[in-house]
Amino acid sequence: MNFLSDTTAAAHPALLDAIAHANGGYAASYGNDPLCQRVEDRLKEVFETDLKVLFTVSGTASNALALSILCPSHGAVLCHDEAHIHRDERGAPEFFTGGAKLIPLPGAHAKIDPAALTATLNSWPQDFVHTTPPRALSVSNLNESGCAYTAGELAALTGPAKAKGLGVHFDGARFANLLAGSGMTPAQASWKAGADILSLGATKNGALAAEAVILFPSVMDRYGELQARQKRAGHMVAKMRYVAAQFEAWLTGGLWLDLASHANAMAARLADGLSAIEGVELAHPVDGNEVFVALPDAVAQTLRAAGAGFYQWPDGTARLVASWSTREDDVNALLDAARA
Repeated sequence: MNFLSDTTAAAHPALLDAIAHANGGYAASYGNDPLCQRVEDRLKEVFETDLKVLFTVSGTASNALALSILCPSHGAVLCHDEAHIHRDERGAPEFFTGGAKLIPLPGAHAKIDPAALTATLNSWPQDFVHTTPPRALSVSNLNESGCAYTAGELAALTGPAKAKGLGVHFDGARFANLLAGSGMTPAQASWKAGADILSLGATKNGALAAEAVILFPSVMDRYGELQARQKRAGHMVAKMRYVAAQFEAWLTGGLWLDLASHANAMAARLADGLSAIEGVELAHPVDGNEVFVALPDAVAQTLRAAGAGFYQWPDGTARLVASWSTREDDVNALLDAARA
């Protein structure tokens, strides 16, 4: 009954097999091999547009590198107060940008309030030398409360931001879970919704360590700068084919969406079962594979005594995360313990 995080799950066998398959013979270093090119070509098909891909092995590196080419050191990045880049990356975006300011915004269920965004854009002008001008907007989807932005909600944020000249970054650590739950296409959930750059995460959804920064046509000319920053930061993997191999297997036959769909289904089963118990309340809508619930102390103690693993969130709720490998038996065991 491990619901601590989807990063605690094992890597999917198909991705491990792909790494082993890529291990034969010699290949060019630093992403200049045929396998990396195949994955980039496949992603062009998936996202229905031209693009450039830079592979990394951590979501924090992907986010920080992406923001570093959108926001100069004297600018600001707008994000939700609960955003991963603000709460959980130990100042990496500020470090990689050389000192850019993060301006957190409010909004229910970790969704940026469009009115708050507009007010901030108007109160932090681009042309006043004494203030820090916003230069980038970062949106997590799925977000940190496990909630999904709709296409309309994204447009309400990216439209005003682009009108003010901001670049737009989407944090897609759980992008596959978003697609599986929302029915949006990759294109609809990214560049068609206003994203210039997407941090696409596979590690939370079956990979060993595989992340990607995807540059859409609006910023493809900055790919060389992004590579230089990756190298300077020590995040350019020499044997990049092993990262690309994971993506190739992940994307083949829609495996990435199948794994995410299973995780989402297990989370929905958890949410339905827990919310039916007296005194247990869902804190946020469950749009993906994360469940946030207010648990009575007695229920929380009973679950832990039964061996269930979950995190107590700073707001007092419990966070339970399902993964591609979550078993229905484990969900049922947790629900039985909670009902007891």
